[in-house]
Amino acid sequence: MYNIDEGKIVIDSITCWIDLGISLFIIALTFCLIFKVLKRKFTVWAIVLSFVLIVTSWFFSLRLLWSISLLLCISLIVVSFLVNQGAIRDLMANSLINTKKGTTEKVFDRRALLQKVDIAVQNLSKNKIGAIITFEKDTKLDDFIKTGTILDAPVTPELLMTIFYPGTRLHDGAVVVRRENILAASVYYTPTSKPLTGKFGSRHRAAIGISEVSDSVTVVVSEETGRISLAVAGELIHVPADAFLRTIEDYMLK
Repeated sequence: MYNIDEGKIVIDSITCWIDLGISLFIIALTFCLIFKVLKRKFTVWAIVLSFVLIVTSWFFSLRLLWSISLLLCISLIVVSFLVNQGAIRDLMANSLINTKKGTTEKVFDRRALLQKVDIAVQNLSKNKIGAIITFEKDTKLDDFIKTGTILDAPVTPELLMTIFYPGTRLHDGAVVVRRENILAASVYYTPTSKPLTGKFGSRHRAAIGISEVSDSVTVVVSEETGRISLAVAGELIHVPADAFLRTIEDYMLK
């Protein structure tokens, strides 16, 4: 009489051998193909393949293939980590440097920057040299910068005074300051179209114009009177020379 338990044992044994054969064949064949085609990327693709085999063998209940794939995947990950310790250390070091660099770039001494600008503005005002200096805030002025000359140079009183000195190639137009750098010079803005009370030149109208379309703060020095003004949110505010630094600090923080 046929014993059901014995039949089950035979079927399980056959399934086990089939599982072993399929596992060894698939792993050997696939690894040979990957090594032949990819070579240098062998380890990465081997790990990916092992993961795929783990999922596939679990889905089809191939227990031996699942065990071999899991062991192989873990082994490859460990070996890859040991072999590439140097590269991993370099990657982590570079990431740390970039993070520190990014943090440094986010913080700058605004007061020191405005003090340099104050020195330049006071000199420009005393000598009645016209100037227009725009400080970019949240609204990027890239579209306007295209009309000028890219400098990307640190802000210094000497550079600002040189740029606006009559006769220099860049003295017409505005200077755009992004963070602590002069991003561009000889930048032109669309003048405001609203009626203004009093006599205002092209610099003042241009300063008001850029303040109408951005949150920037623009300093204007009149070449006729030496008067200092700030253009903010579509308005022009006259500022006494001795109050310029304090006033621009207030508007830059708003």
